[in-house]
Amino acid sequence: MAYRPKRNFRQRAADSSDSDSAEESPAEPGTSTEFPAPGPAEEEPPSGGGRAQVAGRPHRIRGPRGRGRVWASSRRATEAAPRADEGSGVQESRTVDVSTDEEDEIHHSSERKDDQGLSSDSSSSLGEKELSSAVEIPDAAFIQAARRKRELARVQDDYISLDVEHASTIFGMKRESEDDPESEPDDHEKRIPFTLKPQTLRQRMVEESKNRYEETSQESQEDEKQDIWVQQQMRKAVKIIEERDVDLSHSCGSSKVKKFDTSISFPPVNLEIIKKQLNTRLTLLQETHRSHLREYEKYVQDVKSSKSTIQNLESSSNQALNCKFYKSMKIYVENLIDCLNEKIINIQEIESSMHALLLKQAMTFMKRRQDELKHESTYLQQLSHKDETSTNGNFTVDGKTQWILEEIESRRTKRKQARVLSGNYNHQEGTSSDDELSSAEMVDFQKSQGDILQDQKKVFEDVHDGFCNIQNILLKFQQWREKFPDSYYEAFISLCIPKLLNPLIRVQLIDWNPLKLDSTGLKEMPWFKSVEEFMDSSVEDSTKESSSDKKILSTIMNKTIVPRLTDFVEFLWDPLSTSQTTSLITHCKVILEEHSTCENEVSKSKQDLLKSIVLRMKRAVEDDIFIPLYPKSAVENKTSPHSKFQERQFWSGLKLFRNILLWNGLLTDDTLQELGLGKLLNRYLLIALLNATPGPDVVKKCNQVAACLPENWFENSAMRTSIPQLENFIHFLLQSAHKLSRSEFRNEVEEIILILVKIKALNQAKSFIGEHHLDHLKSLIKED
Repeated sequence: MAYRPKRNFRQRAADSSDSDSAEESPAEPGTSTEFPAPGPAEEEPPSGGGRAQVAGRPHRIRGPRGRGRVWASSRRATEAAPRADEGSGVQESRTVDVSTDEEDEIHHSSERKDDQGLSSDSSSSLGEKELSSAVEIPDAAFIQAARRKRELARVQDDYISLDVEHASTIFGMKRESEDDPESEPDDHEKRIPFTLKPQTLRQRMVEESKNRYEETSQESQEDEKQDIWVQQQMRKAVKIIEERDVDLSHSCGSSKVKKFDTSISFPPVNLEIIKKQLNTRLTLLQETHRSHLREYEKYVQDVKSSKSTIQNLESSSNQALNCKFYKSMKIYVENLIDCLNEKIINIQEIESSMHALLLKQAMTFMKRRQDELKHESTYLQQLSHKDETSTNGNFTVDGKTQWILEEIESRRTKRKQARVLSGNYNHQEGTSSDDELSSAEMVDFQKSQGDILQDQKKVFEDVHDGFCNIQNILLKFQQWREKFPDSYYEAFISLCIPKLLNPLIRVQLIDWNPLKLDSTGLKEMPWFKSVEEFMDSSVEDSTKESSSDKKILSTIMNKTIVPRLTDFVEFLWDPLSTSQTTSLITHCKVILEEHSTCENEVSKSKQDLLKSIVLRMKRAVEDDIFIPLYPKSAVENKTSPHSKFQERQFWSGLKLFRNILLWNGLLTDDTLQELGLGKLLNRYLLIALLNATPGPDVVKKCNQVAACLPENWFENSAMRTSIPQLENFIHFLLQSAHKLSRSEFRNEVEEIILILVKIKALNQAKSFIGEHHLDHLKSLIKED
């Protein structure tokens, strides 16, 4: 192990000033550096070699793997440890010269003693000399000494004084004041110490110096251990290098080349094994070659694709124009949406006003009809019991009922006069809708309606045509579809157009009333024609994506028209009105039949519409149909008020029956048969027929009932019996035919047989003919 002088840190110059001290930085490699040493260290080498006084310890290098040190080959170490007496500025300087020979002798002697297993120390010494000559860095002793020097200078007056005399004077005055016995206070003036007496500055300095000395000693011990470890690692490295050099020198010598040992046996080798190994190797190389070829082909394809893309981009000189178009389209759509969002509130208010006006009118008609029915029925009931209510035979009516009856009769007279002027003489009382308004009511309604229509015209009066005209809006999207069809279809514009056009279409529908026969049809509306033209322009493009534009109109129907039509059915439609029902059916056929997105498709909105129609007709049957039953004595006289009222109510029920069956083709057969036959014919109309006297009048009514039945219900030629819901009606016809066959109205029996044949009650008709020997009527029944 290399000899290393021990550190002997001695506390000195504790009271000296540091006015002349200055910080020193480590010297550059290859230059001599003067630095203060902590004190002389004199020890004899354990090897017994030459004696030397070493002023300091060798420099150290801290590397990434540990801390090492490098020995300097020649150095003059200058130690300047300031030492001063108290109050004096005396400094001591000490220079220790260490010759190169003495350092080498110490180094070599220590290396010889430590290298116990090495045969040569010259290479190790040479390596360390080369390292020490390469880098010269101040060691820890030098840095610790300089640091300690500065700290001792600071602790004298707790700061580094620039005036040495002033600091010494103050310190001397303090010491004299402490040594003066006369300055001590009397016993009664002494203070009782409650805390520990604070240490003087000198005591604190001494204690702090001791603490630092102890810390430095511990650090030096750690440094020594680290240095020993570094030396061991360096010796190992040098040894490995020497062994490698020896191996190289042995391998280079021809005299020391190892001879081949012929005694070693190898596995037998033949041509097949070699061939097999070569084939295996060849197969691997071929597979690798094929994989490289595949990668090459892929790269070639990628290169071609990239070149094609580059050419397309370079050849596309309209990129700027395309970008400008997309930007303008984006701005246009954003402005259009902002405009519609602002106007939609006003549109909804106008729609609500028109709906409320029409609802008020419809409720007026319905309430008036129900009130008149109630008062007239009450009047006739009282009239039939006049003997019980009046002893003198006179019948009195209250003023309100009398006024209502007069009002009813006045409107009937006006309608009858209007029919005579129009040449309609076959009208039956009770089939009129009775929806006339008084002149005052009509004026009020027209004024309110006019105000709403004026508001409708003002909705888009401050908007440019490009944002409120449906044709202009669709023209914008048509240009997009023609110029850039790919981006047009990728953006799903066909789904966006119905939503954009919804507010504009609703404005045009404010004045649309599907319950009026003279209302504008959907196909004649401007928006309908514009959408059809837009769809027709996409027919030329036969691609799959273009089919989405063909669904725009049906989508508008489902999202905009059908919900509005459903509101009319639920709140405004009167099923007793034939004109309203006919007009409503016409519009529903346009929506439900002609503009379905695909065959047999029924959307949710259309299902809701059909359900609303059925529910409204059920409610009409329950609320508006009333056929009273009076004694035959009261109805035998056709001019009596009882007979007239019963006749009107029967024809009113028959009118509703006809209106219900007009929905054939739109509603299912089961729904119509249950509603028209089961609820209305069997419960109301048939009871009135049973209460009537058989005769031509009854046969006429039965003919009207049969005429309302849809022909497609009886198209099956194999049918011999009619549908189950007509069993009661068929039984009534047979009963009436039996009575008429024995009366003066025998000719009416043939009419009844024809009704039975029409409704496919062939078995019943044949049985009746055979029973009554009516052979002349057999020709009416067609045998299959």
